[in-house]
Amino acid sequence: MANGEGGRRLHPRLRQVRNGGARVNAVRADGTATVACTLPASIAAGGVPTAGPLAAASPDDIEALRAAAPRPRTKLPRRPRIETLPPADAAWVNVIVELHAERTGVSAEAQQASVAHLQSRLQAELATAGAAAIGGAVLQRRNFVAATVPVSLLEALERDPAVAFVHPADPLTLDPPPEMPAAAPVPKAIGDAATYGRGANVLIGIVDVGGFDFAHLDFLDARGHTRFVAIWDQGPGRRPPPTARGFEYGSEITRAHMNAAIVAARGRGVPPATLLEPQSQAVPGSHGTHVASIAAGRSGVCPEALIAGVLIDVPQPTDPVERRRTTFSDTSRIIHAVEYLMHLAAELEVPLVVNISLGTNGGAHDGSNGVSRWLDAYLATPGRAICVAAGNAGQDAAETESDFGWIMGRIHAEGRVPARGLEVELEWTVIGDGIWDVSENELEIWYGAQDRFAVAVRPPGGEWITVEPREFVENHRLPGGTTLSIYNELYHPTNGANYVAVYLSPNLDPENFRGIEAGVWKVRLLGEEVRDGRFHAWIERDDPREVGRHGDRRLFRFPSFFTLRSNTDSHSISSLACGHRVIAVANLDEARQRVHPSSSQGPTRDGRPKPEVAAPGTGIVAANGFSHPEQPWHAMTGTSMASPYVAGVIGLMLGANPGLTAAQCAGILLRTARPLPGASYDWGNDVGFGRINPTAAIEEAAGANGRHELRLRGPR
Repeated sequence: MANGEGGRRLHPRLRQVRNGGARVNAVRADGTATVACTLPASIAAGGVPTAGPLAAASPDDIEALRAAAPRPRTKLPRRPRIETLPPADAAWVNVIVELHAERTGVSAEAQQASVAHLQSRLQAELATAGAAAIGGAVLQRRNFVAATVPVSLLEALERDPAVAFVHPADPLTLDPPPEMPAAAPVPKAIGDAATYGRGANVLIGIVDVGGFDFAHLDFLDARGHTRFVAIWDQGPGRRPPPTARGFEYGSEITRAHMNAAIVAARGRGVPPATLLEPQSQAVPGSHGTHVASIAAGRSGVCPEALIAGVLIDVPQPTDPVERRRTTFSDTSRIIHAVEYLMHLAAELEVPLVVNISLGTNGGAHDGSNGVSRWLDAYLATPGRAICVAAGNAGQDAAETESDFGWIMGRIHAEGRVPARGLEVELEWTVIGDGIWDVSENELEIWYGAQDRFAVAVRPPGGEWITVEPREFVENHRLPGGTTLSIYNELYHPTNGANYVAVYLSPNLDPENFRGIEAGVWKVRLLGEEVRDGRFHAWIERDDPREVGRHGDRRLFRFPSFFTLRSNTDSHSISSLACGHRVIAVANLDEARQRVHPSSSQGPTRDGRPKPEVAAPGTGIVAANGFSHPEQPWHAMTGTSMASPYVAGVIGLMLGANPGLTAAQCAGILLRTARPLPGASYDWGNDVGFGRINPTAAIEEAAGANGRHELRLRGPR
């Protein structure tokens, strides 16, 4: 079916997953954020093995690492045919199903009936006994349905004539920002309260990780009560899920719960309030707590706003197999979080500003993916806005010997195939632990519909594998054990562009696990018909992780990246920040009056100016969550810190004028932004339209909808 019309309805990543059996997808679920599985740990016991560490002094010298590393000698057995394997009924994925608004030759009533039948089937699948462990939902907005579905249902979705396209959820990434102890912060409130407000009667929603320290002094009001109205912990917890707001998983902690814990914790010998009312994550120096503090803490931009947090569940590689296997950490959770916050704001009858300091690297980077279009639809209603961190992938070279931020920056390549018969070659470095990479890696290449490229991939030391337009190679196992999939697609249904998707997967047979071979993978684009020739490529991969020290050496596990020769220092902005109505924020280093080198750059692939503005994000002092009482503050650096500053300013703008739309908020920020020293008002790919000007933005917002009739004298 993948060769016919139905195959065009299913994204290649979903086709690759569908082509795996029950045991393979059980192991895949152990190591990826986008697949969950309800099979017990005894099935495919052990799961994805933990990779060994790599000395941080050598990530760019992959050939030396390969030469020194021992190679596996065991020959892999022949794989059974997929038709002979049991279906992957216990493996689940999150998808965004785009439905046809109308179909030629089909009445509106018949299409509505088809959509209703589809939704009913999706709800029925989610109601099965095994699905409860993974935490799913079925939601609809306009002609989109966000759903958690078994892998075995994907074939039925691609055959359904009511379906236009099935988008996958993308893995979420968090670049852990550097941190350091700090004294009490300088208050971030804007101007005087009477003129600019303090955010009363506005809800600031924070979608983040690490936990929310609701009892921190920065979140307490004059009575010692928390200003958090609710926390939805999407991980396991002792409170019931927010069923009244449409979700049957996680744990909802209400303000009453939090305040009762705060009062109880004042007793002698009683543990802290956050232990009495625990969350699935309570990380010292919590990212989510720091972000919430910047936007709406007592020291923050909106010190009187209502606060709500949604804690994205992110299990660690060291967690038990059962926990990793049954957990999603993908963009479907962003959709669920925003819908939850929307319901909460409607109940409170207040405007809502959501901050998302998380990101994704893959996709078309033009706002055409499922989650971006869902958020754009949500933002059509006045009184709502979403700020997204631009990302920390702006750096492509080390600034010091121990600086490895460049690894995060080498995610984008850009070029041009000059003419028919000519080619361009990209170098894609896979490291993992120097021997192999136990995580899956993905590369997408996007180019114009008027061109035709063949794509060829060569593994380290291997032979070229060439795929022509409209051809694909699916889950082909290479001699070294890496499983390779290549899809050369024409006319993507949502943006019309051509694209190539390359997936590198470990050999996921639990008895014969073999990681992706480390080394430089080469990818060639060969011009077959060239009218324009331009292309963009992005890597979607996991984040680097520091795993300890050996003597004076830091030890890491590294993700894949482009070599310096292939990398292009632009268009590195998170694809989550490329939506048409979300506001993307860059990291301003105020002390140096420049954009921080790590701040991701625009524009989008379709040329739109993202990020919109820059805001203070370097060395920002805010709440140090879940830490020692004598160290209540610390400083962090990143676009994660800049984005909540802008969210707080928009909260004040909506406090002054609750009827503003997200588009108007963005327009006002652009109008009032100020250039950095020596710059003009022109948009820049790192700074946007300039530094945010909070006072001017709030003043402009207050009168944005005012109109004055000009009365002209008539003829005498």
